[in-house]
Amino acid sequence: MSNVLIIKHGSLGDIAQASGVIQDIFENHKGDKLYLLTTKPYLELFKKNPYLNNVILDKRLSRFNLVYLYLLMKNIKKFNFSKVYDLQNSSRTNFYKKILFPKSNLNIWSSSETTLPKDKNKEEFDKNPVLERFAHQLKTSGLKINHTIKPDFSWSCEDISNLKLEFNLENYILLFPFCSPHLKQKKWPHYNELIDIIKSNFKDKYKIIIAPGPKEIDQAKQIKANCILDREKPISISQLSSLIKQSSFVIANDTGPAHMTAHLNAKGLTLFGSHTTAYKVSIERQNFKAIQVNDLTKLSAQNVYGKILKYL
Repeated sequence: MSNVLIIKHGSLGDIAQASGVIQDIFENHKGDKLYLLTTKPYLELFKKNPYLNNVILDKRLSRFNLVYLYLLMKNIKKFNFSKVYDLQNSSRTNFYKKILFPKSNLNIWSSSETTLPKDKNKEEFDKNPVLERFAHQLKTSGLKINHTIKPDFSWSCEDISNLKLEFNLENYILLFPFCSPHLKQKKWPHYNELIDIIKSNFKDKYKIIIAPGPKEIDQAKQIKANCILDREKPISISQLSSLIKQSSFVIANDTGPAHMTAHLNAKGLTLFGSHTTAYKVSIERQNFKAIQVNDLTKLSAQNVYGKILKYL
């Protein structure tokens, strides 16, 4: 039995995407112990993952914080890991490699860099869809894959019967109208118009809800939808997963909850501007589709309604 380390710091959408990769690593390392290095927002979530034996916290303090870096490396080294799967593939994790396994190849440290195709540089390789890049990384590392291309994030769900009872949730449409403040180009500005159209056509058949994060509660007051909170605080990631999975439909900007919806096999639609493509981020699934436009401000509510009508 060997100890194997997987590294995945975040973000939320990336966590959902990596579910299939983690499952494939587990199935190729039966008999080994799988550990995952992650950050505080996802520590408790990953403890629910059935394919992991344990989770290690990385506070991601500055690399110039030598005391923290020494203690983190010491903690990692004590497990004597025989293999590392770097799913973060960042400059930070590459820095960890140089400390932990400075001369290792893909037999010890599997990353997009150590498994890079010989005919491409990393900039060219990174233009491929994210799940295809993961698949290449695992295959080149000698693993058989069954789940990487079709992630299943349902392990993250928990019982929300009390929450549904409190807010009287039966048939509901879940909206995610928010995005990071520095990524305003991802934000579609016509959610209230869409809500008016849905209510006008379907009356009380569907309850329209939103589930804001910690920094989105004030913004939520501007949306004409029921705000779902747990004792006046944002619901947990696991509660959010269940809320998404049990919804009638999800409409979202290109954010973490959109990727969760895709890999929870829930029905929904995500709205993309020119910042990237749905193809590159591997978000479209059988039940989850994307609208891609050059300018989200010019995408009308009536146009979006027309796309979702056949699902309602």
